[in-house]
Amino acid sequence: MRIAVLLSLGLHPASGRARRAELDAKALELALRLAETVPDAELHAVHAGDPDAGALRDYLGMGLDRLHVLDVAQGADPVPALNRHLNEIRPDLVLTGMRAEAGEGSGMVPYLVAEALEASLVADVAGISDLADEATVIQALPRGRRRQVRLRLPAVLPFNAAAPEPRAPAFARARRGIIERHRAESVPDDFLEACENTLWRARPKRMGLPAGATAAERMKAMTEARAGEGQVMVHPTPDEAAAALYDYLVEHRFLDLQAREPTANGQK
Repeated sequence: MRIAVLLSLGLHPASGRARRAELDAKALELALRLAETVPDAELHAVHAGDPDAGALRDYLGMGLDRLHVLDVAQGADPVPALNRHLNEIRPDLVLTGMRAEAGEGSGMVPYLVAEALEASLVADVAGISDLADEATVIQALPRGRRRQVRLRLPAVLPFNAAAPEPRAPAFARARRGIIERHRAESVPDDFLEACENTLWRARPKRMGLPAGATAAERMKAMTEARAGEGQVMVHPTPDEAAAALYDYLVEHRFLDLQAREPTANGQK
Protein backbone atom coordinates (compact mmCIF):
# COMPACT_ATOMS: atom_id res chain seq x y z
CA MET A 1 0.00 0.00 0.00
CA ARG A 2 1.58 3.25 -1.15
CA ILE A 3 0.17 6.38 0.49
CA ALA A 4 1.02 9.86 -0.81
CA VAL A 5 0.21 13.03 1.11
CA LEU A 6 0.28 16.44 -0.56
CA LEU A 7 1.52 19.25 1.69
CA SER A 8 1.42 23.01 1.18
CA LEU A 9 2.54 26.04 3.17
CA GLY A 10 -0.04 27.97 5.15
CA LEU A 11 -0.22 31.49 6.55
CA HIS A 12 -0.89 32.38 10.17
CA PRO A 13 -4.17 34.37 10.25
CA ALA A 14 -2.84 36.95 12.73
CA SER A 15 0.84 37.42 11.92
CA GLY A 16 0.82 36.32 8.27
CA ARG A 17 3.95 34.22 8.84
CA ALA A 18 4.44 30.97 6.96
CA ARG A 19 3.39 27.83 8.82
CA ARG A 20 2.15 24.33 8.08
CA ALA A 21 -1.30 24.35 6.50
CA GLU A 22 -3.80 23.10 9.06
CA LEU A 23 -5.88 20.95 6.68
CA ASP A 24 -2.76 19.42 5.13
CA ALA A 25 -1.41 18.73 8.63
CA LYS A 26 -4.63 16.85 9.41
CA ALA A 27 -4.19 14.81 6.24
CA LEU A 28 -0.61 14.01 7.29
CA GLU A 29 -1.84 12.98 10.76
CA LEU A 30 -4.17 10.39 9.17
CA ALA A 31 -1.40 9.26 6.84
CA LEU A 32 0.98 8.68 9.77
CA ARG A 33 -1.69 6.66 11.58
CA LEU A 34 -2.29 4.55 8.49
CA ALA A 35 1.44 3.95 8.10
CA GLU A 36 1.49 2.52 11.63
CA THR A 37 -1.56 0.26 11.26
CA VAL A 38 -1.61 -0.89 7.61
CA PRO A 39 0.86 -3.72 6.88
CA ASP A 40 3.60 -2.85 4.37
CA ALA A 41 2.36 0.73 4.07
CA GLU A 42 4.79 3.12 2.38
CA LEU A 43 4.35 6.85 3.09
CA HIS A 44 5.42 9.39 0.47
CA ALA A 45 5.06 13.10 1.41
CA VAL A 46 5.25 15.68 -1.41
CA HIS A 47 5.42 19.48 -1.53
CA ALA A 48 5.63 21.62 -4.66
CA GLY A 49 7.41 24.90 -3.98
CA ASP A 50 10.53 26.30 -2.36
CA PRO A 51 12.73 23.58 -0.77
CA ASP A 52 14.33 26.16 1.53
CA ALA A 53 11.07 27.21 3.20
CA GLY A 54 11.61 26.86 6.94
CA ALA A 55 7.97 25.98 7.70
CA LEU A 56 8.39 22.65 5.90
CA ARG A 57 10.32 21.44 8.95
CA ASP A 58 7.06 21.43 10.91
CA TYR A 59 5.85 18.52 8.77
CA LEU A 60 9.08 16.63 9.39
CA GLY A 61 8.62 17.25 13.10
CA MET A 62 5.31 15.38 13.01
CA GLY A 63 7.15 12.14 12.28
CA LEU A 64 8.24 12.18 8.64
CA ASP A 65 11.70 10.86 7.90
CA ARG A 66 11.80 12.40 4.43
CA LEU A 67 9.90 15.08 2.55
CA HIS A 68 10.05 15.19 -1.26
CA VAL A 69 10.00 18.77 -2.54
CA LEU A 70 9.39 19.56 -6.20
CA ASP A 71 11.40 22.72 -6.87
CA VAL A 72 8.72 24.87 -8.50
CA ALA A 73 9.21 28.61 -8.95
CA GLN A 74 7.09 30.97 -6.89
CA GLY A 75 3.87 31.87 -8.69
CA ALA A 76 4.04 28.84 -10.99
CA ASP A 77 1.26 26.28 -11.30
CA PRO A 78 2.15 23.29 -9.05
CA VAL A 79 -0.38 20.88 -10.59
CA PRO A 80 1.65 19.74 -13.66
CA ALA A 81 4.69 18.94 -11.48
CA LEU A 82 2.53 17.09 -8.93
CA ASN A 83 0.76 15.06 -11.61
CA ARG A 84 4.05 14.07 -13.24
CA HIS A 85 5.57 13.04 -9.90
CA LEU A 86 2.52 11.09 -8.75
CA ASN A 87 2.25 9.29 -12.08
CA GLU A 88 5.79 8.04 -11.52
CA ILE A 89 5.15 6.60 -8.05
CA ARG A 90 1.50 5.51 -8.73
CA PRO A 91 0.12 5.77 -5.16
CA ASP A 92 -2.90 3.77 -4.03
CA LEU A 93 -4.11 6.61 -1.82
CA VAL A 94 -3.54 10.37 -2.00
CA LEU A 95 -4.37 12.45 1.09
CA THR A 96 -4.47 16.24 1.18
CA GLY A 97 -6.39 19.21 2.54
CA MET A 98 -9.48 20.60 0.86
CA ARG A 99 -7.74 23.85 -0.13
CA ALA A 100 -4.56 25.79 0.46
CA GLU A 101 -4.23 28.73 2.84
CA ALA A 102 -2.15 30.80 0.40
CA GLY A 103 -2.16 31.47 -3.33
CA GLU A 104 -5.39 30.89 -5.22
CA GLY A 105 -6.91 28.59 -2.61
CA SER A 106 -9.41 27.39 -5.22
CA GLY A 107 -9.61 23.82 -3.89
CA MET A 108 -9.18 22.43 -7.42
CA VAL A 109 -5.85 20.63 -6.86
CA PRO A 110 -7.36 17.37 -5.49
CA TYR A 111 -9.79 17.18 -8.42
CA LEU A 112 -7.09 17.84 -11.02
CA VAL A 113 -4.83 15.23 -9.41
CA ALA A 114 -7.67 12.67 -9.30
CA GLU A 115 -8.38 13.31 -12.99
CA ALA A 116 -4.72 12.82 -13.92
CA LEU A 117 -4.46 9.59 -11.90
CA GLU A 118 -7.90 8.34 -13.03
CA ALA A 119 -8.68 7.90 -9.34
CA SER A 120 -11.84 8.05 -7.23
CA LEU A 121 -12.45 11.10 -5.06
CA VAL A 122 -14.59 11.86 -2.00
CA ALA A 123 -14.55 15.42 -0.69
CA ASP A 124 -14.79 16.63 2.93
CA VAL A 125 -13.29 13.51 4.44
CA ALA A 126 -13.19 13.38 8.25
CA GLY A 127 -11.59 9.97 8.75
CA ILE A 128 -10.80 6.53 7.35
CA SER A 129 -12.43 3.54 9.02
CA ASP A 130 -11.13 0.70 6.82
CA LEU A 131 -8.47 0.28 4.16
CA ALA A 132 -7.96 -2.87 2.10
CA ASP A 133 -8.76 -3.50 -1.56
CA GLU A 134 -11.28 -0.69 -1.13
CA ALA A 135 -11.33 2.30 1.21
CA THR A 136 -14.12 3.07 3.67
CA VAL A 137 -14.10 6.73 4.60
CA ILE A 138 -16.18 8.96 6.85
CA GLN A 139 -17.47 12.01 4.99
CA ALA A 140 -18.41 15.13 6.97
CA LEU A 141 -21.81 16.58 6.08
CA PRO A 142 -23.39 19.89 7.16
CA ARG A 143 -24.72 20.26 10.73
CA GLY A 144 -22.36 17.66 12.15
CA ARG A 145 -23.74 14.70 10.22
CA ARG A 146 -21.50 11.90 8.95
CA ARG A 147 -21.77 9.48 6.03
CA GLN A 148 -19.83 6.28 5.39
CA VAL A 149 -18.60 5.89 1.80
CA ARG A 150 -16.81 2.98 0.15
CA LEU A 151 -14.70 3.68 -2.92
CA ARG A 152 -12.27 1.82 -5.09
CA LEU A 153 -8.52 2.42 -5.15
CA PRO A 154 -6.64 4.43 -6.26
CA ALA A 155 -8.40 7.29 -4.53
CA VAL A 156 -7.83 10.95 -3.66
CA LEU A 157 -9.16 12.03 -0.25
CA PRO A 158 -9.29 15.76 0.58
CA PHE A 159 -9.74 16.34 4.34
CA ASN A 160 -11.72 19.17 5.90
CA ALA A 161 -11.71 20.76 9.35
CA ALA A 162 -13.68 17.86 10.92
CA ALA A 163 -10.64 15.55 10.69
CA PRO A 164 -8.67 14.81 13.89
CA GLU A 165 -6.30 17.50 15.11
CA PRO A 166 -2.66 17.02 14.04
CA ARG A 167 0.06 16.27 16.54
CA ALA A 168 2.49 18.99 17.57
CA PRO A 169 5.84 18.92 15.75
CA ALA A 170 8.91 17.80 17.69
CA PHE A 171 11.99 19.99 17.32
CA ALA A 172 14.50 17.12 17.25
CA ARG A 173 12.62 15.19 14.58
CA ALA A 174 12.19 18.36 12.55
CA ARG A 175 15.97 18.84 12.49
CA ARG A 176 16.73 15.18 11.72
CA GLY A 177 14.27 14.91 8.84
CA ILE A 178 15.55 15.05 5.27
CA ILE A 179 14.22 17.37 2.57
CA GLU A 180 14.87 15.74 -0.80
CA ARG A 181 14.87 18.14 -3.75
CA HIS A 182 13.49 17.17 -7.14
CA ARG A 183 13.91 19.26 -10.25
CA ALA A 184 10.56 20.12 -11.76
CA GLU A 185 9.35 22.16 -14.68
CA SER A 186 7.76 25.46 -13.67
CA VAL A 187 4.62 26.13 -15.69
CA PRO A 188 3.45 29.78 -15.47
CA ASP A 189 0.05 30.23 -13.81
CA ASP A 190 -1.67 32.62 -16.23
CA PHE A 191 -4.78 32.89 -14.07
CA LEU A 192 -2.84 33.85 -10.94
CA GLU A 193 -0.80 36.43 -12.86
CA ALA A 194 -4.02 38.07 -14.08
CA CYS A 195 -5.43 38.32 -10.53
CA GLU A 196 -5.04 41.35 -8.29
CA ASN A 197 -3.93 40.69 -4.72
CA THR A 198 -5.50 42.86 -2.01
CA LEU A 199 -5.57 42.74 1.78
CA TRP A 200 -8.39 40.70 3.28
CA ARG A 201 -11.16 42.58 5.06
CA ALA A 202 -14.19 41.39 6.95
CA ARG A 203 -17.34 41.05 4.90
CA PRO A 204 -20.49 42.91 5.94
CA LYS A 205 -22.61 41.02 8.42
CA ARG A 206 -25.49 39.23 6.79
CA MET A 207 -28.91 40.33 7.99
CA GLY A 208 -30.77 37.56 9.76
CA LEU A 209 -33.94 36.33 8.12
CA PRO A 210 -36.85 35.34 10.36
CA ALA A 211 -37.93 31.73 10.20
CA GLY A 212 -41.44 30.69 9.27
CA ALA A 213 -43.39 27.77 7.91
CA THR A 214 -44.34 29.49 4.66
CA ALA A 215 -42.99 32.25 2.45
CA ALA A 216 -45.98 34.45 3.38
CA GLU A 217 -45.20 34.11 7.09
CA ARG A 218 -41.53 34.99 6.52
CA MET A 219 -42.50 38.04 4.48
CA LYS A 220 -44.94 39.15 7.18
CA ALA A 221 -42.26 38.77 9.86
CA MET A 222 -39.85 40.91 7.83
CA THR A 223 -42.32 43.68 7.03
CA GLU A 224 -44.35 43.79 10.22
CA ALA A 225 -43.04 46.17 12.89
CA ARG A 226 -43.03 44.85 16.46
CA ALA A 227 -44.59 46.85 19.27
CA GLY A 228 -42.26 49.55 20.53
CA GLU A 229 -39.77 49.11 17.70
CA GLY A 230 -39.06 51.14 14.59
CA GLN A 231 -40.58 54.40 13.47
CA VAL A 232 -43.17 55.48 10.97
CA MET A 233 -41.95 57.96 8.36
CA VAL A 234 -44.60 59.54 6.13
CA HIS A 235 -43.25 61.01 2.90
CA PRO A 236 -39.71 61.51 4.21
CA THR A 237 -37.18 63.45 2.22
CA PRO A 238 -34.34 61.45 0.65
CA ASP A 239 -31.91 62.77 3.28
CA GLU A 240 -34.22 61.79 6.16
CA ALA A 241 -34.77 58.30 4.74
CA ALA A 242 -31.06 57.77 4.19
CA ALA A 243 -30.25 58.94 7.73
CA ALA A 244 -32.87 56.57 9.20
CA LEU A 245 -31.48 53.62 7.25
CA TYR A 246 -27.96 54.48 8.29
CA ASP A 247 -28.91 54.75 11.98
CA TYR A 248 -30.70 51.39 11.80
CA LEU A 249 -27.66 49.64 10.31
CA VAL A 250 -25.34 51.17 12.90
CA GLU A 251 -27.72 50.34 15.77
CA HIS A 252 -27.90 46.68 14.77
CA ARG A 253 -24.13 46.56 14.11
CA PHE A 254 -24.41 45.80 10.42
CA LEU A 255 -22.01 48.72 9.95
CA ASP A 256 -18.98 49.35 12.10
CA LEU A 257 -18.10 52.93 11.15
CA GLN A 258 -17.16 56.03 13.08
CA ALA A 259 -19.84 58.64 13.68
CA ARG A 260 -20.40 60.89 10.74
CA GLU A 261 -18.93 64.39 10.86
CA PRO A 262 -21.50 67.21 11.21
CA THR A 263 -22.08 69.29 8.15
CA ALA A 264 -22.04 73.09 7.97
CA ASN A 265 -25.71 73.40 8.99
CA GLY A 266 -25.20 71.22 12.07
CA GLN A 267 -26.99 68.15 10.65
CA LYS A 268 -25.41 64.74 10.31
